[in-house]
Amino acid sequence: MAQVSLNNVCKVYPGDVLAVNQINLGIENKEFMVLVGPSGCGKSTTLRMIAGLEEISSGNIYIGNKLVNEVPAKDRDIAMVFQNYALYPHMTVQENMVFGLKLRHIPKQEITQRVNEAAEILGIKSLFKRKPRELSGGERQRVAVGRAIVRKPMVFLFDEPLSNLDAKMRVQMRTEIHKLHLRLQTTIIYVTHDQVEAMTMGDRIAVMKDGVISQLGEPIDVYDHPKNKFVAGFIGSPPMNFMQGKIIKKEGKLYFDEGKIQVKLVEDMYKKMANYAGLEVCLGIRSEDIYDKLFVSQAPPENIVRVNCEVFEPMGSEVYLYLNTGRHTFIARVGAHDRPRVNQEMDVVFDMSKVHFFDKSTEEAIC
Repeated sequence: MAQVSLNNVCKVYPGDVLAVNQINLGIENKEFMVLVGPSGCGKSTTLRMIAGLEEISSGNIYIGNKLVNEVPAKDRDIAMVFQNYALYPHMTVQENMVFGLKLRHIPKQEITQRVNEAAEILGIKSLFKRKPRELSGGERQRVAVGRAIVRKPMVFLFDEPLSNLDAKMRVQMRTEIHKLHLRLQTTIIYVTHDQVEAMTMGDRIAVMKDGVISQLGEPIDVYDHPKNKFVAGFIGSPPMNFMQGKIIKKEGKLYFDEGKIQVKLVEDMYKKMANYAGLEVCLGIRSEDIYDKLFVSQAPPENIVRVNCEVFEPMGSEVYLYLNTGRHTFIARVGAHDRPRVNQEMDVVFDMSKVHFFDKSTEEAIC
């Protein structure tokens, strides 16, 4: 079994720099776990501690049922794929894939079988005689993955492996790694700063900030129910729109008053928002939950707001509108055939059943 468990794991660098703070994380056998967050959040440090490339300052790490705190990296039965590929430049593709197995004194016949199987899976058999300098970025990454596959480890560790590829190749390799996981049925821990990679690849994602896990869960749950403003703004593309304003009460109904616009809360939110009447809060709404009124029949008048369209970005299958209330700028993602005039006022509709509210001081989600 290839479960990985981190219990109260910390990493403190000289100068009392706390890189990872009391991480508790359990990764199930055959799970694809993604650690995602901005630069400096501690995700790569966490991965390197699992790999044995960084010493932990405190806590325990288990791979399977084995405590590996003092186990050298080479004896942890893991394989790691790095951002910079880390291929031996003087060796051919085949030699790169074979080298680690020779060091472990694997029988020659089994080496040949493993290498051929991995090459078949990744489509790199035709590259065997080439050296890394003769390969494209995508081909080098496939070779790096192949070198990991032949090890047949308990756990695969990926440290931002697609960062050096162009946009089209990233999408292709993302799909290949996902298919690889389904085929090999091995535990994978994958580090990335790209929330699109996290959303599309992970069985679960751990969103990290300042050395701690802000939220852990299935991608769609994290997207739909962010625990705080940081997670809400980090997960999703375009990022969630935020507006500061006050909850006010009129004729027994609750409204969000932004200063220039007002929208009515849905009644399902009243119980949680009643205590915030008269107080400042932060409203969050995703770009796909804002509609052009021209394309909405029977829009509730209390959810319609007048804004100025500052920028119009056609994306092919959809259009991004950069809108301004006079106090806040936000993005609406609308249909490809929506063509509002730039620098003209227009009416948009907020889907108030989809909005989020965050406490102004703690930034924790209210509802």
